Amino acid sequence: MTAQTTGGTRTGQASTGSLIGLALGDALGYPTEFSDVPRILTAYGPWREMSLPEPALVTDDTQMTLALGRGIRTAMARGPLDAATLEGPVREEFVAWYHSPENTRAPGRTCLVACGLLDSDRPWQQASQLGSKGCGANMRVAPLGLVPGLGDEQRAGAAQLQSALTHGHPTALAASDLTACAVHLLAAGAEPLGLVGLLRSYAYENRSRYHHEWLGDLWTYSRDSQDTTPERFIERGWDECLGILERLQQALRTPSPETDPCLATGDGWIAEEALATALHCFLLFPEDPVTALRRAACTKGDSDSLACLAGAFAGARLGVAAWPAAWAGRIEYRSELLALGALWDA
Repeated sequence: MTAQTTGGTRTGQASTGSLIGLALGDALGYPTEFSDVPRILTAYGPWREMSLPEPALVTDDTQMTLALGRGIRTAMARGPLDAATLEGPVREEFVAWYHSPENTRAPGRTCLVACGLLDSDRPWQQASQLGSKGCGANMRVAPLGLVPGLGDEQRAGAAQLQSALTHGHPTALAASDLTACAVHLLAAGAEPLGLVGLLRSYAYENRSRYHHEWLGDLWTYSRDSQDTTPERFIERGWDECLGILERLQQALRTPSPETDPCLATGDGWIAEEALATALHCFLLFPEDPVTALRRAACTKGDSDSLACLAGAFAGARLGVAAWPAAWAGRIEYRSELLALGALWDA
């Protein structure tokens, strides 16, 4: 399935809009992470009126998105994107993030452990944490939905490889693939109303596809007794993603904007729930991106990652004009976000 099946065309400045949107969501949700909705409302007032913090600092979500983006840029400058060109530059960027003095924004344990192991000459598969399906892999994958000129196989394989460098669980791989696919479809003009259906079709089509050329022998490191073949390994991930997409579709049949979306589609600490609940927030307000970010930030779950992904989806669809200039003008890492966005929008 490709974006062209939607009949849409690429949104103007979709890449810039998506990158700025994910950083804005990240900054908006940063202060509310680890709080429940009553405490958020007590501290910040009505959720529909939440303001961007001053200063607008981001978390490791945006930092690692930028690390991935830089790695992709380096890889594509060397030739067509494949596993050989992508793994080295992204690995170097992840290790640089691990050692950075700016890596002080409550990074996830899986990323820290895996990136510490990547700082060696061992094969990357030996660093991958196959027991983790935390959202740390798909929170950063949006660049692979934005880079123009990639084929479906490249996008899927690259999305799963960047996940596997840290989070090797099959559900983390599938959720990263789906997240990149959703960003790509929206940037290419897909209508929000049909997005969940497109993603479910994509998941069914790819359910038994193990990307050997991108993942190598990763599946053999699994300790799950079910994983007797690479196909069985990857099917576990796609099946969990299909289950959460079904829950999302059911929730959207009777939308309830004033109810915490986490109650329907999960708190977002794990990969498939982060995808579904971020999509939930975006699809409740597809024409009102700031409200979508506020809804994601005012949840009992992983609010910065949920709002980060909701911003990536909204910005991919609506472009950079979706965001208030007063917000976009003071987001942390603004110049680097704009530079990557301009490169891919060009």
